[in-house]
Amino acid sequence: MDWQALALTMRLAALTTLILLATAVPIASWLVLGRSRLRPVVEALTGLPLILPPTVLGFYLLVLLGPRTAPGRLISHMLGHPLAFSFAGLVVGSCLYSLPFAIQPIAAGFAAIDSNLLDAARLLGAGRVRLVRTVLIPIAARSLVAAGILTFLHTVGEFGVVLMLGGDIPGATRTLSIVLFNQVENFDYAAANRTAGLLLLLSLAALALIYGRPRLLTGPRERTDA
Repeated sequence: MDWQALALTMRLAALTTLILLATAVPIASWLVLGRSRLRPVVEALTGLPLILPPTVLGFYLLVLLGPRTAPGRLISHMLGHPLAFSFAGLVVGSCLYSLPFAIQPIAAGFAAIDSNLLDAARLLGAGRVRLVRTVLIPIAARSLVAAGILTFLHTVGEFGVVLMLGGDIPGATRTLSIVLFNQVENFDYAAANRTAGLLLLLSLAALALIYGRPRLLTGPRERTDA
């Protein structure tokens, strides 16, 4: 087992999950509560990574964040190095690639909340931010847990974006999926079996947790009357 790659993968997945949970809540609340004509466009953009080949996303990010474009040169000037082929670049790519896995469960949880509760909160003077903080998040907390689990595991297993954007730099961009690819390429099937087995166990454990509690995916927490 490549423990350095395992530690980097866990760090990447944890950081991506934290960033996406903080980002997905306001986006999901806007999708559920908003009435903008841009809503279908935003839904399409946030869901695009579900059907877009990871290598395509990785290629465009590589071009955008590289030193040959104006944004890439600006970022390089600000940070002192390009985002491409760096851990920070992997975080950017992972956040974009895993975005639907954070937004969609949270949006589903918010949408499942009884609209009468939202109307009552508005009548009591709750604004958009307070409505999200005191009503949507507490009631749909299980959906946030599901989003966190799905985002974390999806980031752990990503390959195409990591390979295109980060390459294979030990200690910087080499994740477990890259290690598995290298092991198979080198015909080291015993090591590949251990790496693949670890990824398989992580995925099965997460899915068992989610499907063992179906309301994690869509339903708000049950309310009990005193």
